[in-house]
Amino acid sequence: MKLRTVMKKVLSVALTGAMAFSLAACGSKEKAEDSKGGDEKGVTLEFQQWWGVELPEGALDEICQKFTDDTGIKIELLSNPYADTKTQIAAGAAAGTMADVVGLDGSWVYDFAKQGSISNLTKLMEKDGYDVSQLSDQIKYEGNTYMIPVVNFAYPLYVNMDILKKAGVEKVPTTWTEFMDACEKITSKTDAAAYAIPLSSEAPNGIQNQFMSWVWASGGSMLNEGKPGLKGNETVKAVTDLFKEMSEKGYLAKGVNAMKEQDMVNEFQNGRLAFMVDGISHLTLIKEEAPDLNFDYAPMPVKDGYAEKSGLDVANWGIGIASNCEHQEEAMKFVEYLMSPEVNAELAQLANAFPGNSTSEPDYSSNDELFKKAYDIFGKGYAINEFTGAPTSEDLMRSFNEQFVLYLDGDTASADEMLNEVQKAWEPAFE
Repeated sequence: MKLRTVMKKVLSVALTGAMAFSLAACGSKEKAEDSKGGDEKGVTLEFQQWWGVELPEGALDEICQKFTDDTGIKIELLSNPYADTKTQIAAGAAAGTMADVVGLDGSWVYDFAKQGSISNLTKLMEKDGYDVSQLSDQIKYEGNTYMIPVVNFAYPLYVNMDILKKAGVEKVPTTWTEFMDACEKITSKTDAAAYAIPLSSEAPNGIQNQFMSWVWASGGSMLNEGKPGLKGNETVKAVTDLFKEMSEKGYLAKGVNAMKEQDMVNEFQNGRLAFMVDGISHLTLIKEEAPDLNFDYAPMPVKDGYAEKSGLDVANWGIGIASNCEHQEEAMKFVEYLMSPEVNAELAQLANAFPGNSTSEPDYSSNDELFKKAYDIFGKGYAINEFTGAPTSEDLMRSFNEQFVLYLDGDTASADEMLNEVQKAWEPAFE
């Protein structure tokens, strides 16, 4: 009797367990079927970038919402200006708390990939069977992709036409001599500064965008067969001395040693700066915040006598996935979504940029006429940025920045001495 009672209890427990398992499985299946994203329902990805600040208000939110509607994967946008985003991403990389998906500058990739903070996208793309031939570029480390450029930006010369008119400058300068003549008139006849270069050591990309742009425009290079080529480099030396003269004659904006890129943009849009080199990504922002500003785009002035094609500095909004991201597959789906021809074309059009998907066909018919002018300038030269993907490129900029500030301040005797010191600082990174 006792044995029969025990058996009944055992069978009862087993049956109850089986029914519970069956109901749970059924419930899980129904839950998956109810969600467009299947088992992705409930996944939220943090996306940290500076793009949302520079795009038309709400544009990035709409693009991300479409992805959520299609997949069920939610995107939490963390949008801040470029310099702040760089600081926050670097801090997250060091602490292992980086956002799931991150906007990247090509100059950051080497450092983050080497320390293992960002994921190997080659493996993720291979797992998905993603067609990489549609990508216009891939930024690699040790043969594997760690960043995909989503859209690309040219860096033309921004010109405040009202300041030039007030100073009596009749045409936008095309050579160094014309540029320096214009700077003299601007600083002697107006309250504006002529040019600005952000030299804050916290964000040393002024060396990339506002200094090397002059070198590349005149066909120069900072490298020699892929190695540092600053020592004895006549073009880099000439640009260094050009800036020394600008500094000594008071053509540079005040406070450039502590200036960040956004500070420079603020000076320009507030009508206190005649010329700046900047990405066309800021076109929308400047138009919105300074609608009455009368400015134009122009090619970079070149060294007197230079008649070949000019190199035009380009930067990009790149994208990567954090190594600490717990939802790698979902994050890769989001990356692939942004790189799809239709979405990528929309992003390029909204950002006044060139698409990262080679099959995208943005409709620029409604874009600002200035963007179309920048596109024409881009088409007449060639794209270049020797810092993209370079080893420890942030450190390369920073060490150049430090020596450059010393030279401008008179603590280094000559451009040759300065460039020799930078060469020494750069060489170990390329060994």
